[in-house]
Amino acid sequence: MTGPRVDGGAAATGPRAGGGATAAADRGTPGEALLVAEELHRAFGPTPALAGASLTVRAGEVLAVLGPSGSGKSTLLHCLAGIVRPDSGRVLYQGADLTTLSDRELSALRRGQFGFVFQFGQLVPELTCLENVALPLRLERVGRREAERRAAEWLDRLEVTEVAGKRPGEVSGGQGQRVAVARALVTGPRVIFADEPTGALDSLHGERVMRLLTGAARDTGAAVVLVTHEARVAAYSDREVVVRDGRTRSLEAAA
Repeated sequence: MTGPRVDGGAAATGPRAGGGATAAADRGTPGEALLVAEELHRAFGPTPALAGASLTVRAGEVLAVLGPSGSGKSTLLHCLAGIVRPDSGRVLYQGADLTTLSDRELSALRRGQFGFVFQFGQLVPELTCLENVALPLRLERVGRREAERRAAEWLDRLEVTEVAGKRPGEVSGGQGQRVAVARALVTGPRVIFADEPTGALDSLHGERVMRLLTGAARDTGAAVVLVTHEARVAAYSDREVVVRDGRTRSLEAAA
């Protein structure tokens, strides 16, 4: 079985990458299984975080993972993204078992095919916003001029062109989170992992971030795994899964 390409090559061409037939083909058939978690167990010391969690992420969908604090939803996201290895169970990405990949292969996969948006953005404070967005491309050895050109296109797409030359500490929370979304999308990822992306924002700025994030993902054909405890954020998804006591339950199936 052929697994995901993990050489780290960034194939993104900018925010309009999803507009053509070739880009759409690269994303696979909408609705097909892209990322599958099977019976994941993970404990931190004596505390179980996952106790048999399973789910499927389909190509091109926005999947909301809901649950109260401590339910295991962030651990599930980290396992799906190859950041945390489960104690048992497996995670399949395009049919390849991520739990068998080396740390180097996982790092290349995360750089090239996964994008990340966290609650507090986690931008590099010493870099300008433009440099932050360009950073994933620079790590893939894209030249500075080209990387910053693509980064500028994404800042424009996320409606924050005005902060390009500013450092993260000089911009508002909403602006910083949109910069973080631009950084997550700049490499043209197949999956975007968003962990409480609006948790540090007021409702107005949170709505704007979600509108821009999901709109850009749909335009480029990327799937989104959205971890949240807020129903108004989950409303942007195509499908919802609830995590409770380390186990998953599909609201679609329950309905």
